[in-house]
Amino acid sequence: MESASMEINLGKLPFDIDFHPSSPLITTGLINGDFQLYRYEVGTQPQRLLDIHAHLQESVRAIRFINGGSAILTGSPDRSILATDVETGATIARLEDAHEAAVNKLVNLTETTIASGDDEGCIKVWDTRQRTCCSTFDVHEEYISDMTFAADSLKLLGTSGDGTLSVCSLRKNKVITQSEFSEDEPLSVVIMKNGRKVVCGTQNGVLMLYSWGYFKDCSDRFTGFLSKSIDVLLKLDEDRVITGAENGVISLVGILPNRIIQPIAEHSEYPVERLAFSHDKKFLGSISHDQMLKLWDMEDLIQGSGSAPRSQSEVVDSDNDEMDMDNNPPASSKGASSSSSSRAHNAFDSFIADL
Repeated sequence: MESASMEINLGKLPFDIDFHPSSPLITTGLINGDFQLYRYEVGTQPQRLLDIHAHLQESVRAIRFINGGSAILTGSPDRSILATDVETGATIARLEDAHEAAVNKLVNLTETTIASGDDEGCIKVWDTRQRTCCSTFDVHEEYISDMTFAADSLKLLGTSGDGTLSVCSLRKNKVITQSEFSEDEPLSVVIMKNGRKVVCGTQNGVLMLYSWGYFKDCSDRFTGFLSKSIDVLLKLDEDRVITGAENGVISLVGILPNRIIQPIAEHSEYPVERLAFSHDKKFLGSISHDQMLKLWDMEDLIQGSGSAPRSQSEVVDSDNDEMDMDNNPPASSKGASSSSSSRAHNAFDSFIADL
């Protein structure tokens, strides 16, 4: 397997990473409450630009670039969300008590909206320019392990330690459905096959596949992984996903037909905590419990892995994959009674315009 193109010894356990949306910058949140910002370039050691003690008492569990990469958002077990200026390192805003429990997940939805998840199963959607909460979904009973966004239908999918997958409509501002409990606790989630399939990585080392619109129970379980737990999923394209496992191995996996194409890298002997792509997809970033941030050359990793599986139209799949009816354009929101409902509609009018 390939060796990493660049390595950064962070000196502390990292929990999350994110690449800048247009520049060669990467940021990482650490267990001691710091976040660091690095500039990377092939052939040279990455240069640290910022080392900010963002959360005084607690770790930085989640981190994302927001507002076109001009700011960095961090979430912490201290229940706050902090926005920091990328250029100066100055605090832009701090939302104390953003959640009622520890914030452990941040996911970008559009350029000006972001979702946050906490340890008690609550998901919130924020307008990063207005610094206001647009929606709150008290959907799960345990921590939010991952989230992903279906931009075309304005649906936010979440997985949780309670063993379920949820689907929340930002258009209707409500929870649409929640799967049955699964003993294969979902840790990560991606949307594949041009929106037809939802794939969850689980702590039992199984990939669960759901058909879009049929979320109560999975339509397929893909076993055969050597690792006990698939901690991270990163979508490469509509047919292939990159997995990060408990044994430190990073693999390229085909979906429908389901196959492990090949292991492509080994971060360390420790669990892969997070994976992310650079803005140009030239690099794959990985972090683990070895306190290292590694940048892998994607061309080297994928070379020789064979062509992608057949296109989704060629894949034989017994499921009826009609999209659910909620994908239809929404009815007029006139007469919405509650102010929060109208605020949510207003927020997502601009939200839709951004798309």
